[in-house]
Parts: sequence; structure tokens; C-alpha cells
Amino acid sequence: MLKGKTGRNLRAKSTDVSGGRDKYFSRAVSKALEVLEFLQTESNALSMNEIAQRLQLSKTSAFRLLRTLETTGYIALDGRGQYKLALGIHAVTPAQWLGKLVRVAMPHIQALNLELTETVSLAALFENRVEVVAVVESPHDIRMSNVVGHILPPNASSLGKVITAFQPPVQRERLLRSFKIYRFTDQTITDHKDLSREYENIRLQKFAIDREECAPGGVCFSVPIFGAGGQVFAAISLSMPKTRLHNSEQEKSIITELRATADQLALDFEGA
Repeated sequence: MLKGKTGRNLRAKSTDVSGGRDKYFSRAVSKALEVLEFLQTESNALSMNEIAQRLQLSKTSAFRLLRTLETTGYIALDGRGQYKLALGIHAVTPAQWLGKLVRVAMPHIQALNLELTETVSLAALFENRVEVVAVVESPHDIRMSNVVGHILPPNASSLGKVITAFQPPVQRERLLRSFKIYRFTDQTITDHKDLSREYENIRLQKFAIDREECAPGGVCFSVPIFGAGGQVFAAISLSMPKTRLHNSEQEKSIITELRATADQLALDFEGA
């Protein structure tokens, strides 16, 4: 049985963005970017009060920021008086948001890789795809590898499945239509009804497993990373040759370690 200590106890150390040492730092601009990043991770429109509370802003500050972003076309107000990113703005903040995610995540996935000695990957949700954004390879000569920038199949990869499963139905369909449903091995799920059942099971158990669905001889475990509002915007995985997976107890231990790491990563990302 695998025993983990490092992954769940290590807190990511992010760089100081308070501007305390930089006289040119603009807190207003920084907060505006935080608003955009936050709305990007949310699937639903939010009220001014919800945004102010989540980002620890006064109502006056929140109103000024939101009014400015609305006036300049970055966010839109819907018929219920709630805010969301304006159409076409999904590509404005990914670099900042993604940089923060990877920066916060790296110490966690490095610790998990050191503890379990298998390949650990981080994937993020974009508008029409799930993409690998960070990888720490296994030190073993025989290993399951991954590549940063790889777009993941939503019906086969454990990372693709676990992120897709937690999206609203419209977004799920968008991801499936964008990638299409391909058969990679005899184990790949290609039937729509079977895939719907797979997504339902993933939502219930809060993890996904790829048992040779993408590549023969490979097994991959993934857990979601939940945002402040319960949305899933990223996930982490552990990939290994099936020859090194010995029993169900080892599987449970891997999933436990992944979940503990994902939970801590989510907390650190929110507080960074």
C-alpha cells in the first residue's frame, strides 16, 4: 500500500503580487484582473454582492470595478442584474490565470511525483478543450508519459473525462463536438449512453480512471480541482503502467493522495 505524506502537507509558495515593494504596482488593475480571472472560472453569471464576497472587496470597490469593466466591454450585465464575461473575452485572461494555476500547482504535483514515483499531470479547461498544462515525469525507465499542450479526449483520457463530467450539459456537448469521439483502444468508451453513465459515475465518486482507454498497458487516475463556486476548472492525474498497479488497495491509496493534493491546491489557488 502506498503511503503519502508530502503531497497533502506541502503548501504552494506563490510570488508576492501585493506590490508592497513596487511603487509602480496598481492595486486597481490587479483587482480588475482578479475579477476577470474569477468570472472566467465561473459557469454562471454572478451578482455584484457574490463577486464582492468571493474576492473580499467592499461593495463600493466592487461596483467601481464592475462598472469600469462593463463600460470597457470586458464583462456584461444580464437581464437579472448579474455579471459574466462578455462574448469573445474568454481569450483575454488565460495567460494570467494559467500562469497562476501552474505556479501554484507545481510544488504540489512535484511532491506527489516524488512520493509516488509516477507521472503526474495537470490539465485545465479552456473554452472548447481540455489541455495538459504541466507535467512531472516518472523517474522510471518504463513509464506513462504526457506532453504539455496535449489536447485530451473527453471520452477516453481520465483528465478529459473528469473535467468534462463536471461541466454543464451545454459545455459537455461543446467539448465532445470539438474533439469528436474517437476509439483509441478496445477499451475506449464510444457509445453515448455508456459515456453518459460514465460521467454520472465520475460525478458521484469524484474521480475518473482510464484503464487502457487511451493507450494499451496504461492506467491513469484523475481527480477534479474545484473552484470557489464548486465549478471544475482543472484536474490532476497520476499515470502508470498497469504492470505496477497491484491491487485495489493501491488504487484507493493513489486516489486518496490525488484528492488530498487537489483539495490543498484549490485552497492555495483561491488564496494566491
